[in-house]
Amino acid sequence: MSKWNLIINVGSCVNCYNCVIANRDEHVGNEFAGYSAPAPAVGDSPIRILRRTQGSAPMVETTYLPVMCNHCDDAPCMRRAGDAIRKRDDGIVIIDPVKSRGRKDIVRSCPYGAIVWNEEQQVPQTWFFDAHLLDQGWDRPRCQQSCPTDVFEAVKLDDAVMEKKAETEGLKVLKPNLATKPRIWYRGLERWETCFIGGSVSAELAGLVDCVQGAEVTLFQAGERIARATTNDFGDFAFDGLPGDGSTYRVEVTHANGSVWRDCVLSESIYLGELRLACHDAADERGGPDA
Repeated sequence: MSKWNLIINVGSCVNCYNCVIANRDEHVGNEFAGYSAPAPAVGDSPIRILRRTQGSAPMVETTYLPVMCNHCDDAPCMRRAGDAIRKRDDGIVIIDPVKSRGRKDIVRSCPYGAIVWNEEQQVPQTWFFDAHLLDQGWDRPRCQQSCPTDVFEAVKLDDAVMEKKAETEGLKVLKPNLATKPRIWYRGLERWETCFIGGSVSAELAGLVDCVQGAEVTLFQAGERIARATTNDFGDFAFDGLPGDGSTYRVEVTHANGSVWRDCVLSESIYLGELRLACHDAADERGGPDA
């Protein structure tokens, strides 16, 4: 049987909050019997936009990550709530607005923090995939309908087809170690999970300092070359997709005008700043981490 899944394109979100606003527009003050009680005008939103800022000026990368109910096939909230939460045949998880009344413990049962407490109605609530609209014939939830940058893609597929799609397109889920079998997938999640090392290469020629285009930059780990890059028109380079696990790296820059190197320990993304080329016979003096 086909079931609903939502694919989120990480890197496309610009934090416009249209999805959050559309969700509030749909639910604040509106009761949908069998689906949800009226959402309050003030309170936590079941759709959140997380932000991660990496690096330092002028090389800064900001990533926004929409998060909401994952509609897990092995949902911890269902184990806690009993018949107050049900999972439909199409994969959507629904918190019953009547049976869940007073059950604040359900909020704490979600390891993703995707359930919010409605103080006015005394019920736990979450993003329920706008199932009330899908049941009326809509082919997408309002977050997708309102998004100007195509962050969201709702698809209804057989599980085997969805698993193949995830494998082929490199889709990932949040916190896979929990084994909750989420139905919310992320394309490009590595942008959120990994780090970069970047820098700007310059040289002093005829008394003038200028950026260096076309310098060869090599990244080493434990003495092994793992990546290469070339500086752009502004002398900048970056190595993406690196784990922030405290590993030590060496960056070596070579060019006709000289060379330079830096060592760094990567736990968060690093902008190494300006790397000034030195003539080859002085490279050791100008290249160390304190240069």
